[in-house]
Amino acid sequence: MKRSVYLASLLVAVLVSVFSAVPASSKAVVNMSGDKVKVSAWIDARFSKGSAVPFSFRLDGVPSSEFLGGWKRTREVLTPADPSAVSLRYTWSGPKAGLSVICDVTGYPESKVVEWVVRFRNISGKDSGRISDLKIADMRMDFPSTGPVSLHYAEGNKISRADYAPRTETLENGGNIHFEPSGGRSSSEAFPFYNIESKTSGQGAMMAIGWTGTWFSDFKSVGDMSLDVSAGMVNFDLYLKPGEEIRVPSVAFLFWSGKQMDGHNRFRRFLLEHRYRKTHGEQVRNYLSSGFNYRDPQPFGEYSCITSEWATAMIGRYRQFGLIPDIFWLDAGWHTGASDYQHGQNWASTTGNWTVDAKRFPQGMKPVSDAAHSAGAKFMLWFEPERVVKGTQWAVEHKDWMLDCRQPDGAEESDWLLFDLGNDEACDWLCKYYGDLMEENGVDWYRQDCNIQPAPYWAFNDEPGRKGMKEIRHIENLYRFWDYLLERFPEMVIDNCASGGKRLDWETISRSVPLWRSDYYHYDDPDGYQCHTYGLNYFLPVHGTGILLPDKYSFRSSLSSTLIYNWKITEKGLSIIEMQERLAEYKGIRDYYFEDYYPLTGDGDLTGHDVWLAYQMHRPSDGSGIVVAFRRENATEDHCIVRLGGLSSGKLYKLTDSDSGEVIVKTGQELSEGLTLRLDNPKSSILIKYIEQ
Repeated sequence: MKRSVYLASLLVAVLVSVFSAVPASSKAVVNMSGDKVKVSAWIDARFSKGSAVPFSFRLDGVPSSEFLGGWKRTREVLTPADPSAVSLRYTWSGPKAGLSVICDVTGYPESKVVEWVVRFRNISGKDSGRISDLKIADMRMDFPSTGPVSLHYAEGNKISRADYAPRTETLENGGNIHFEPSGGRSSSEAFPFYNIESKTSGQGAMMAIGWTGTWFSDFKSVGDMSLDVSAGMVNFDLYLKPGEEIRVPSVAFLFWSGKQMDGHNRFRRFLLEHRYRKTHGEQVRNYLSSGFNYRDPQPFGEYSCITSEWATAMIGRYRQFGLIPDIFWLDAGWHTGASDYQHGQNWASTTGNWTVDAKRFPQGMKPVSDAAHSAGAKFMLWFEPERVVKGTQWAVEHKDWMLDCRQPDGAEESDWLLFDLGNDEACDWLCKYYGDLMEENGVDWYRQDCNIQPAPYWAFNDEPGRKGMKEIRHIENLYRFWDYLLERFPEMVIDNCASGGKRLDWETISRSVPLWRSDYYHYDDPDGYQCHTYGLNYFLPVHGTGILLPDKYSFRSSLSSTLIYNWKITEKGLSIIEMQERLAEYKGIRDYYFEDYYPLTGDGDLTGHDVWLAYQMHRPSDGSGIVVAFRRENATEDHCIVRLGGLSSGKLYKLTDSDSGEVIVKTGQELSEGLTLRLDNPKSSILIKYIEQ
């Protein structure tokens, strides 16, 4: 009898360990099972009563693991916006502490994805205790096989050739690595997307952080088969006033089995199906855009000397030569004061004058948008609401909505203010003001830039004892503002720009796309554009950049799911025929960028001018794809051997060289073992199309 009781007790202990995941350290433990995970059961196990939840914080210095289990817990089933998802709300209430913790969890059973976001609410009539050390993810991953864990990630945006460069760190023997962005923009110098892989187990997890501010992440090897994973806010140490509520970063995990690229491609498919913008139930794919002879002559900049007559005439010229894009894009410089070069003004020094320049556009933007619509295109307009220059219209008329901070003497930033988007009144006003402006001027798509580092402004204006509150309110209302625009204009797409792609994270990609992924716009260095495409494709299927020259090497270097051709179509020396050929080539292959991706030249340093770079876009839906490769200027080898991915070994594939027309047929097995690409001349490219026979 005693033995039976002992065995029963032992069984219970084992089950608690497996399903409740409460080790001695009180850290949530995830027993990794790859794509065998049952999402609903996973959620119940992580958030059930008595379990160590996969997030943590401190209340008046006491770890949440010591008290949260004793608070009243409720579970509510929600109706998700996506019918393929399950959604639950867990609430922990501590009446004595005067605080509620609300966690909304969404699972996608077919995709093996779980995401959650936490809110804190003061339910008392007095100030709450001090909430600090927030970790929106705080858990240990236990893999079934011993061996080191590989962390695959990308460099953040540094406005360099190495933006989004792929990196791999091997974590073992207590090794750890820390990430955080700089300046308050979420992908500035760090990138909040990861692939955690146990090669010996043949499985891993994609991880994404959703916070368009100062997040952090930490990865630490524990023993020989475990990894501690945590993420949260860098600046978070505050109390809540009576009735006050805040939200904090979100986090998502996609569980996968197989090899590294299986994880990446499953993540890409999930984003395309469940995360990116859809209109009329269909995924948006028509992102081809162009401007109006990009960059005005000095002393003007961007589009600060453009007029309504010039813009409409340029649309007519594009139409004449059959070069109409999906979107006509008018970038910075259309607003009041931007053309006042006599007084040293330009687009950058006049942000805050958010009215259409009546001298250059006497009827507003409507004639320009009408011309774009008549040509069969949409019209997109650039804005930068958060950076306000001192002395401009907004700075004077709405001075109570402006945040200032100390800056180094002589710094350009000393003339800048941060629009206090976290002020609800200011946010409400901005929603209507911009919404009305866009409606009155026929603007279809909204482009938001952000050339200011907001973190110093947030920190300087935080109330004592409320570290992080300004940041929280700003980010909450940034999402609210974007959500307002998307609801008011159901067919709108938001182009997310922040000195290029410095605001890419789990939250922004659900509301926007980065049509201009980096301000590294060195048109004389297309190799940098190749690098950006190569690295960013590991994680995000939708992104793009500009191209000024229509030669094959430059054009193919900028290929991606989106493309901006800033060709000066009125400039002597450029060929309209060449432009037409490039666009025809792009339209024939762009759909491939919306399916699977395989990097073919490794994840080492590919920034040099003496290497080959090659990648493959594969379409499992019909067994076709493309291979794009570049022999750079100083690459001495005239050939490169690549091994294609995603193919069926026993199937035959017909490969066609887009330039020479040469056709070869090989088996999937042969192509996975090695395909020799040959280019006789440096600084040249090859585009191969293939299809399963």
